[in-house]
Amino acid sequence: MTALSMLAPQVDAAVQGPTATSAAELAKRGQIGKTAQAFEASFLTSMLQTMFKQVDTSPPFSGGEGENMWKSFLAEAMAKDMAKRGGIGISRAVEREMLRMQGLKDAA
Repeated sequence: MTALSMLAPQVDAAVQGPTATSAAELAKRGQIGKTAQAFEASFLTSMLQTMFKQVDTSPPFSGGEGENMWKSFLAEAMAKDMAKRGGIGISRAVEREMLRMQGLKDAA
């Protein structure tokens, strides 16, 4: 035995058991998480755009046609930020279902 092999921990695959995850599975979980978050952001964008349609500002503070044109971009930016910060729970439910459909267990 070399000195290096004595320092390295001996990890047996049988000891790792069901908690061991491959790099491919971790990558798949990461992609599923991103997809679920993007879905929630898309839903929130639609919801915020519907809400913004009813918002009118008074003439001295109104942005006119430019304001109407940029409202969709504002709604999208707000929705992405909301989803990134935890959202309203849609992404977690979607992620759980996508993991189940891929035959993976939910980590949480």
